Amino acid sequence: MFNLEEFINQYVTKRSESMFDADVHDNTAELREKIENKSVLVIGGAGSIGSSFIRALLPFNPAELVVVDTNENALTELTRSLRSSSILSAVMPDIYLSYPMDYSSITFRRMFSHHKRSNGTHGFDIVANFSAHKHVRSEKDIYSVEALLRNNVISAKKLLDILSVYPPEIYFCVSTDKAANPVNIMGASKRIMEDLIFSFSDVFPVKTARFANVAFSNGSLPLGFLERINQRQPLSAPSDVKRYFVSPKESGQICLLAAIFGQNREIFFPKLDAAQMTTFDKIAEDLLTNFGYEVDYCATDQEAIEKSKKWTEDKPYPVHFSESDTSGEKAFEEFYIPGEEVDMNKFKSLGVIKDKSITDRNAVVELIRTLDNAFESENCCKADIVNILSQYLPSFEHIETGKSLDGKM
Repeated sequence: MFNLEEFINQYVTKRSESMFDADVHDNTAELREKIENKSVLVIGGAGSIGSSFIRALLPFNPAELVVVDTNENALTELTRSLRSSSILSAVMPDIYLSYPMDYSSITFRRMFSHHKRSNGTHGFDIVANFSAHKHVRSEKDIYSVEALLRNNVISAKKLLDILSVYPPEIYFCVSTDKAANPVNIMGASKRIMEDLIFSFSDVFPVKTARFANVAFSNGSLPLGFLERINQRQPLSAPSDVKRYFVSPKESGQICLLAAIFGQNREIFFPKLDAAQMTTFDKIAEDLLTNFGYEVDYCATDQEAIEKSKKWTEDKPYPVHFSESDTSGEKAFEEFYIPGEEVDMNKFKSLGVIKDKSITDRNAVVELIRTLDNAFESENCCKADIVNILSQYLPSFEHIETGKSLDGKM
């Protein structure tokens, strides 16, 4: 029987255990001290990273857990999974609530402002936000770009305004390695998100984490491989894109350690070197080998599709691997850039970008206002938004090829 966790450990991360287990173990007492009996709100908690964060958090006994996500079905499955777990079901807090709602909605604002902590004040002790558009494919035209920026930046500002009225002890918001020297709008949006949360750091402590691809996360290409095999469809992947990967468990631990131990305006990232990167086509090959299939290398998507129509279990599995030619694909990954002060000694497996300055809130708010006004214009196009972002982020060098991932298998 195929075991996904074992496959990830052996072929993707090439680690038999989480690289962050030692840091969690060494700090167990302090983690419990800072989490036990606290009220915790997790936004986007039904997603891959958010749910992994919850699984990392629960053993330290929060008094209350509220999970918000727009995906009602995923919330239901999260609850079933937690309640069915032989380990986590025993540490579920007495107060557990899952809400299928948009965190930028009036309903969310009402829920948040009416909620009371154990000390009688309104709000939550710990707030972690995982709601984000994470795909480079989410920037194909002006409508997809608007949805991405509203979720990652504009709605995030609305949340921070609420937190200013009801300050938490800790606010954590997930970022991405693509925020370092961004070449796509998604990465730029996360870089701006970092500026945005830092601009509120004089009101409440803010922390974030940049990290690699989460292996087999929801919507990821590797998870898509499993879906394609299940549906007897061909596999397609870039052959020249190398990426860092962490396991789902590791993604939750990164965020937990950053949220609890990060100082104000610190950015955490995993200590990974170039030798630990792998390619998507290699993952696909290893996956097919584990399923007992040989690989049939096709020259085009169409050839692979035609062969899949006649494919049977005793034949090589059709795939099409090709060089990447879509907009926004970064040739390499990096977690920090020159000029950022980095501490590599604080944790065994985590680096920390420290002493980030407080961003000028007026500058970020003006950017949001400019974006809002641009989206209201009937003539606004993707190039206009790239120009606006480039004026705010001079280092933003958008890679535009005119091709989107939606045009590929």
